[in-house]
Amino acid sequence: MTSLPLPDSALPPVVSTEEWKKAHAALLVREKEHTRATDALAAERRRMPMVRVDADYRFVGPEGEVGLLDLFAGRRQLLVYRFFYDSDVDGWPDKGCPGCSYLADNVPHLAHLHAWDTSFVMVSEAGQDQIAALKRHMGWEGTPWYTLVGKSFSQDFDVPEMFGVNVFLRDDHDRVYRTYFVTGRGVESMLPTLGMLDLTALGRQETWEDTPEGRPQLPPYRAERHDEYA
Repeated sequence: MTSLPLPDSALPPVVSTEEWKKAHAALLVREKEHTRATDALAAERRRMPMVRVDADYRFVGPEGEVGLLDLFAGRRQLLVYRFFYDSDVDGWPDKGCPGCSYLADNVPHLAHLHAWDTSFVMVSEAGQDQIAALKRHMGWEGTPWYTLVGKSFSQDFDVPEMFGVNVFLRDDHDRVYRTYFVTGRGVESMLPTLGMLDLTALGRQETWEDTPEGRPQLPPYRAERHDEYA
């Protein structure tokens, strides 16, 4: 990818080490406030009520048809990401939704989630043959990916036309509950790439950001499939 023009006037001011440490210390105060606010919000999330899931939602995986409880793989918690990969997606069947593909690239090694008794899976309307081929091509073999059976899961959990993450909890009697849902920019907490860019002087380089004049600013939400960047 070719770097965009960056005139000297657009660069951060150059200061002494002492001045830089002073500015960094001031920003650190704000960052710690933000961290505490994020912790408080997470505490509220943990106190959200939940809804029991009684319907028998069905999915197809590599081993055949399974139910929602099976997606837990014996663990206590489950995150389900609705990945748009079907005949309506541009590039079908060789490509999935660009934004969904971006998220799939950011999924961590699942052993870390599993160590906290939590599973993560993706679900789509595409058949298992198409899913298996795309996983091989994109390098997502480590992520469980199931085929939706019918439209009921997507409709009941707010993802018929929009990506999103639904979170479920299993009790000791194998009863399943929905505890949380997030879509839109709410899924950014799952995208370490954006967090890394936020640490840089140029940021995400998108037009919506409050950025000093002259810095690169391109159209927002320009995530692409990793094999398509220029």
